[in-house]
Amino acid sequence: MSEPARVALLVTCLVDLFRPSVGFAAVKLLEQAGCTVEVPAQTCCGQPAYNSGDKADAKAIARQVIAAFAGYDYVVAPSGSCAGMVKVHYPEMFADEPATLAQAQELASRTYELVAFLVDVRGMDQVTARWPRRAIYHDACSGLRELGVKQQPRALLASVDGLQLTELPGAEVCCGFGGTFCIKYPEISDKMVTDKAADIAATGADAVLAGDLGCLLNIAGKLSRRGSNVEVRHVAEVLADMTADVPPIGAPAR
Repeated sequence: MSEPARVALLVTCLVDLFRPSVGFAAVKLLEQAGCTVEVPAQTCCGQPAYNSGDKADAKAIARQVIAAFAGYDYVVAPSGSCAGMVKVHYPEMFADEPATLAQAQELASRTYELVAFLVDVRGMDQVTARWPRRAIYHDACSGLRELGVKQQPRALLASVDGLQLTELPGAEVCCGFGGTFCIKYPEISDKMVTDKAADIAATGADAVLAGDLGCLLNIAGKLSRRGSNVEVRHVAEVLADMTADVPPIGAPAR
């Protein structure tokens, strides 16, 4: 394992508002990887404004994030889309402001998606979790296309006792959430998640996993409306062995 590191957790809005257990799972995994974890005061990363073309507000929010996460060895988010926003789009936004661009690039160089950080930076190759399920994995668009998150979650899931992970046909196909895409184009979005739910059902899997909560909420909602019993979970909850502590996404709280 690598030398100790001071990590700032970018919790993300969806985790904070809808699934705090993902944040606690992230902290547990990071501490297992030898990190000291802190959670700076934070709001949104600015992605909704950015995706909607509101460059002024996106920049204002980004400046707050840059200041809040200064000084840490790494910034880690349990979300490919939020990590991608900071790592890829912050430097793009400030291309016309040299001073802030340098700060954005420096922050981008320290920012990672959670599971990619555990595997690629901290060298984690196994976990001590148990989860006897037949599961498939959905590759969220931002993590896959912007950050190259693909094999890292599969590598760690292979060490989960009792888990049988099989490939989902079309695992790299968008679920239709796409941040504000599902609001701007609801009919197209619904068709995409309907197709995704059908692909999931066809595998006969007990559960579907992913690393982005937006995708998981979208998929869980569609599966629920179809009357499906497929369990939906963030990969961090499984890797941190926290599945007994919280219900699946979309299930009534116990």
